[in-house]
Amino acid sequence: MSALRYILIFFLFLSFVNGSVFKGQKEYMKKCKICHGNGSKVAKAKSSEEWIKLFENEAMLLKKAHEKDKDAMKYFDSDRFSKNYKHLLDFFVKYAADSGNVPACSD
Repeated sequence: MSALRYILIFFLFLSFVNGSVFKGQKEYMKKCKICHGNGSKVAKAKSSEEWIKLFENEAMLLKKAHEKDKDAMKYFDSDRFSKNYKHLLDFFVKYAADSGNVPACSD
């Protein structure tokens, strides 16, 4: 196999391992907006480092912040959340207070 093919396989692998900002925004719109409102405002409420800490250990601190909300906990305990929390994190970090990024359209 040529070196180029190995490089392409490596980047394809990375795309599956890492989250997707778009998928995170979509997930936010479906599961979080109803309680928290505009996603870009929520993302700007914390620095990227603060978001990363909230999502460490499979979002343990984020879950703790929602522990009194039965519906939220049902979501956090679901396979859907396990599949999508990395995407949510990428969305929040991309638009965090210290990112300098602004979404193209408001959510």
